[in-house]
Amino acid sequence: MPRYRLTVEYDGTPYVGWQRQVNGWSVQGALETAAASVASHPVTLFGAGRTDTGVHATMQVAHLDLAKAFPARTVMEAVNARLRMAGESISILACAMVDETFDARFSAKARHYRYLILNRRGHPALDERRAWWIKKPLQVEAMHEAAQRLLGTHDFTTFRSTECQAESAVRTLDRLDVTRLAGGDDVNGHLIEIRASARSFLHNQVRSLAGSLKLVGDGRWTGDDLVAALEARDRTACGPVAPPHALTLVGVDY
Repeated sequence: MPRYRLTVEYDGTPYVGWQRQVNGWSVQGALETAAASVASHPVTLFGAGRTDTGVHATMQVAHLDLAKAFPARTVMEAVNARLRMAGESISILACAMVDETFDARFSAKARHYRYLILNRRGHPALDERRAWWIKKPLQVEAMHEAAQRLLGTHDFTTFRSTECQAESAVRTLDRLDVTRLAGGDDVNGHLIEIRASARSFLHNQVRSLAGSLKLVGDGRWTGDDLVAALEARDRTACGPVAPPHALTLVGVDY
């Protein structure tokens, strides 16, 4: 069966997450429904990352198999047309036919996430569904310095959901940068970006890290406190988990 690789973006607000579930409408379910309409047979989609409820993507990667070979551009445009007709907040940005050995999840070498914080007194009028609004000024440099102490291979039990199904909590964190976005206007000057990269992440790991780094930024934790939380290997040692709407999957490497 011909296999297709899809690059997908979506607004995660109306969905229960990427993965198909019985308790609500998912990104995977919406794409499978649209693709099945094009292919005239049931379709199963496999994604690089299982984003949670409300989490967005500018570059999710997925693959699917069709019984009949179509030009990749035809698949992309036909599925997008059905997504638009259904009112879905999903778009396929690119489509290519690939070898059957390609697997969107298991072939991935790295995944990249961005977490966005709007750090100002005024509430967000435009970025309400894209950034975590925090009124109190955050110490970005302290957050970044503390974040660097988590790089490398560690047991991240503290920073994963109690519902995480991964067999091991050991992960290698390749990047965890905290920066204030440059800009001459008030909007850009108040945006703080957390960038996280790893081969794979645990359930809620990025949001857990973001929530704990926020405690460093507002002075309630130090870098030593963050390391102590990591070394505790205890979920109760984690700071409050940051909200999902500010998290975006921005890239997958193969």
